[in-house]
Amino acid sequence: MTELAYRDPEPKILHGARGDWEIVIGMEVHAQVRSNAKLFSGASTGFGAEPNTHVSLVDAAMPGMLPVINAFCVEQAVRTGLGLKAQINLFSQFDRKNYFYPDLPQGYQISQLYHPIVGEGEVLVDMEPGVARRVRIERIHLEQDAGKSIHDMDPENSYVDLNRTGVALMEIVSRPDIRGPEEAAEYVRKLRQILRYLGTCDGNMQEGSLRADVNVSVCQAGAYEKFRESGDFSHLGTRCEIKNMNSMRFIQAAIDYEARRQIAILEDGGSVDQETRLYDPNKGETRSMRSKEEAHDYRYFPDPDLLPLTFGQDWVDSIAATLPELPDAKKARFVLDFGVTEYDAGVLTADTVNAAFFEEVARGRDGKQAANWVINELFGRLNKEGIAVSASPVSAAQLGGIIDLIAAGDISGKIAKDLFEIVWAEGGDPKELVESRGMKQVTDTGAIEAAVVEVIAANPEKAEQAKAKPSMAGWFVGQVMKATGGKANPQAVNALVREKLGIE
Repeated sequence: MTELAYRDPEPKILHGARGDWEIVIGMEVHAQVRSNAKLFSGASTGFGAEPNTHVSLVDAAMPGMLPVINAFCVEQAVRTGLGLKAQINLFSQFDRKNYFYPDLPQGYQISQLYHPIVGEGEVLVDMEPGVARRVRIERIHLEQDAGKSIHDMDPENSYVDLNRTGVALMEIVSRPDIRGPEEAAEYVRKLRQILRYLGTCDGNMQEGSLRADVNVSVCQAGAYEKFRESGDFSHLGTRCEIKNMNSMRFIQAAIDYEARRQIAILEDGGSVDQETRLYDPNKGETRSMRSKEEAHDYRYFPDPDLLPLTFGQDWVDSIAATLPELPDAKKARFVLDFGVTEYDAGVLTADTVNAAFFEEVARGRDGKQAANWVINELFGRLNKEGIAVSASPVSAAQLGGIIDLIAAGDISGKIAKDLFEIVWAEGGDPKELVESRGMKQVTDTGAIEAAVVEVIAANPEKAEQAKAKPSMAGWFVGQVMKATGGKANPQAVNALVREKLGIE
């Protein structure tokens, strides 16, 4: 499928007291692998269970317990890499990342530093029709999640829940290609969309299935492009990392605050400390958490309990053959096959369920009309009522039936909206409802002509005014539609009104 044509969006410019600045953003997105079992144990990954009920002896780091790789999690990581047009490494290796934290029973995290399972890829981030940022993916590696420390259950003690310990994560690391808060949020949104299409992560940010660490630095306007091609960003300013962002809105707010904080420091002659920060949504600001660690601080070394991962290209190819049509390809196809706008195609492909619903409605029908009904009437109503597309009271077949009745001239657009309300509330076959309730459009020109003559005769002064001011013909059309209960064919009414009034 041919890609749609795009141009790069302009970078976000922040105006400081002493000049203009640009933001440079890289992201590390932690996506929980969609799997029933953890990365190195058979314990459940189900969300919402009682604390410490989904914990195996391996997860709890009991003496003598050894990790065993979950092959399905490996497959899911490869599938994700293929979906992001990335290089799949046929050799990868797990390393130990050593640090102490109460919810990390082993005292180290099993991750991948030197030999990740997935190499370079890309994500096309849509900003508006015809405008998109191509964000390069540096790597994707597999690692185990830590547990969760709970500090608000007791005034003196903290509690630890190990249910999440050992859950498989894919850490998706981008290059510093993102140029503004809005782009950062759209990048996460697009990445989540792709992962959901692939079925490798459910993307539920409220449950922590998808969360982002955001690296922010600033540079003087125009400096970024000088270094991008060389890949040397060392002169672009010190970066700070904002940890564990799980909201698109908070991501934008945190980046904006952090960039302005750094600009203020630099313009006052100071220097930005490289550190890890947290965003406080209540205060709308970031605060220091700890100094930023480097790789050597974690004393990485190959995990002695796990053999390297090796697999053949044939296995990778077999996974590639099962990939679904992904959002960019589906969007381009909808524009080409159904004649919808790029914007509408973006709305329709936002979710696999939305896209499938539209395709069923549009099959064999006018694509633009189908898109209009699906987006404006159905999706609009569903959003208002807080109902998912999968639970829509109006099925794709029913909505398609309404569109068929319009195309056949059996009902007008106005009647169609009334019919939609009936189907929404009561269900039923649209065609049968039109017949049983006398909703069929009047197409008998004789009956319409009689109504037109009657309305004109009852309003002689307005008829004379309309001859001098043709736009008044619309008033007569409205009166005739009212007189016929909205059942008259609007095109026929308009033509007969103009004919009887002598308007060209």
